[in-house]
Amino acid sequence: MNKQGKCVPTFSSRWCQHAYLAPEYEHDKESFLDYLKLLLSHTGARVLIASADGTLAVLREYRQELEALTYVALAKEAALEAAVNKTITLQIAQKLGLGIPRSVQISSVGEITEAIREIGLPAVIKPVESWLWGSDVQGELQGVRLISRLVTTPEEAREAIEEQTQFGGSALFQQFLAGRREAVNFMYANGEIYARFAQWARRTHPPLGGVSVYRQSIEIPSDIGEQAEKLVREIELEGYSEVEFRRDSEGKPYLMEINPRLSASIEVAVRAGVDFPYLLYQWASGEKIDRVMDYRIGGWMRFLEGDILTTIQALSQYGRPGVDSPEQAIFDFMAAFFVPSGYDYVDGKDLLPVWTAMRDVAFRARQKLASGMLRRTFR
Repeated sequence: MNKQGKCVPTFSSRWCQHAYLAPEYEHDKESFLDYLKLLLSHTGARVLIASADGTLAVLREYRQELEALTYVALAKEAALEAAVNKTITLQIAQKLGLGIPRSVQISSVGEITEAIREIGLPAVIKPVESWLWGSDVQGELQGVRLISRLVTTPEEAREAIEEQTQFGGSALFQQFLAGRREAVNFMYANGEIYARFAQWARRTHPPLGGVSVYRQSIEIPSDIGEQAEKLVREIELEGYSEVEFRRDSEGKPYLMEINPRLSASIEVAVRAGVDFPYLLYQWASGEKIDRVMDYRIGGWMRFLEGDILTTIQALSQYGRPGVDSPEQAIFDFMAAFFVPSGYDYVDGKDLLPVWTAMRDVAFRARQKLASGMLRRTFR
């Protein structure tokens, strides 16, 4: 989204009656909050739903003020704390007997040598919490979203730890798992599961694990389905949640994290027949929650722009763990066009979003070409 708020696909949807552009909360939470409160008072919106780590953090911090104006679709604070903090999540999972990756929590570069000795390389360094608040070099408030990093050398590990602990947070130095990435989604409330869904990500952006850009609805695997439900019930994580697993080379699943908010991959569930956003709305507003007993299996969804970027990264990162050869990456990318799939933003009855998305991609591609970013990618 550019600063003028243009090129936002959802803003052009036939289902979007009004579009609003709030101040950025990364540097000024108070202005964002004031705008949000004014917007809620003006529109009378019944439910407020988070769909990003940053907005989730803001809604948690100012929840009491916002709940005076509308229903906030979030679980209780104790459950959220357990879900967003990976250390707490893994501790609970271990007590329940779930498979968890070997991990060491570190807070400074001075602990890297011991972590490498215990876990080995390659490894994954991931933030204990994906969103942190801190102060920049000028002492001004700054919010930042942190992502997992694959490291293969001590130098890469040092760089990743410096990045993820810049605001005083800590990180997990975790064993690298190259197997299939799967997730189980739930709608849970009042001690009952109202909907279950499972998907696997064929490709993600970045390749190690991020936004799933090519994903498929699957039957709920018996092993992770049971484990994920046990974890959600133990935490009492009401509302929507996504429990992510990664398998090792022998197929054993290991818990990665819990996402207690709607994510970008949700459309594959909606198109398969599980409308989690609407179920979340029903729960938050106190309405009767529909029960979804089954869904369509085998449907593919593809985020084309993300898949293009993932393929480019695979070409530039060949030789790193978990990255396909250039030939395989290109073949897989092209082969996906011959598989019946839905595409993000593409709806025959609502065509403006895909047109807007195409304009946005073209705009950003021109910016990158002008700055030489694409040229540097292939050096």
